Amino acid sequence: MTSRPPRPDGLVLSTGRLYCDLVFRGLQAMPRLGEERFADDMAIVPGGGGFITAAHLVGLGRPTALLARLGEDPLAQSLRPALEASGVDLTFLERAIDAGPQLTVAMVQDSERAFLSRRAGPARPATLPAALGDVRAAHLHIAEFATLAEIPHLVTDAKHHGLTVSLDPSWDDALIRSPDLLALCNGIDIFLPNAAEARVIADSDDLDTAGQRLARHFALVVIKDGGDGARLFQGEDSIALPAAPCPAVLDTTGAGDAFNAGFLAAWLAGRSPERAIAEGIACGSLSVQSVGGTGRKLDPRQVAGIADQLLETRLRRHG
Repeated sequence: MTSRPPRPDGLVLSTGRLYCDLVFRGLQAMPRLGEERFADDMAIVPGGGGFITAAHLVGLGRPTALLARLGEDPLAQSLRPALEASGVDLTFLERAIDAGPQLTVAMVQDSERAFLSRRAGPARPATLPAALGDVRAAHLHIAEFATLAEIPHLVTDAKHHGLTVSLDPSWDDALIRSPDLLALCNGIDIFLPNAAEARVIADSDDLDTAGQRLARHFALVVIKDGGDGARLFQGEDSIALPAAPCPAVLDTTGAGDAFNAGFLAAWLAGRSPERAIAEGIACGSLSVQSVGGTGRKLDPRQVAGIADQLLETRLRRHG
């Protein structure tokens, strides 16, 4: 079955591993073997691209359900209040002993960051069939290629139910160069790598060439390039927009997932590719001004205002 255009109020399913993020901020230097470093600040927040994207989609007005697994360990249970307060539909969140502890230590120094993570149990939630078969479901967002690698039939199953599908590959040293990556991605409508991922997957140091190569495999390719904005490739066409002005960068954790939410919310609402990429950039810019992937609730009016400015600037430059 081919994908159908999603209903304006259709439910997004966002899937990927759910982590307990320990975010250490204000490091003067990253730790090295045999050394101890101290952070100025620390936060414990829900993490993982599936949840972060879902939470921001909800903030932007798009009904979204989290399709993931949550452990029964103390770290996992400490996330429950934040998960419930996010507004994300938790109907398809499986609770299982073997799903934890699953955590990420994020170390932030200026605008740079490093991560140390532990995966627990399988990625496939027992709720998957019920979620894909839900009559409300319109779109599936896969927040990491690692989840797709564990559930290789995921895209096919989503398409069988008529859903459109997006994927953020999310850097994984063991998988990013996998020769099976593009084959497993067959049928995905929107591919959302960052610049480093795009260059490796497409085997090109030139970002435009990488985007053009990826556009042969995906209907829509959107490459996030941090402080240099983002680029969209669709067939032979491409669009580039600069980053939005940002008064202060506190933490870049989850900025790409915030971008994904902004782009998907606009795309699912039927807005133009230019508008969708502008709203994605706006969301990423607002995200980095708080600690943690969902530390700041996105204001749709503020997102729209930043997007308007980006598009007006582009129009003036290109006549």
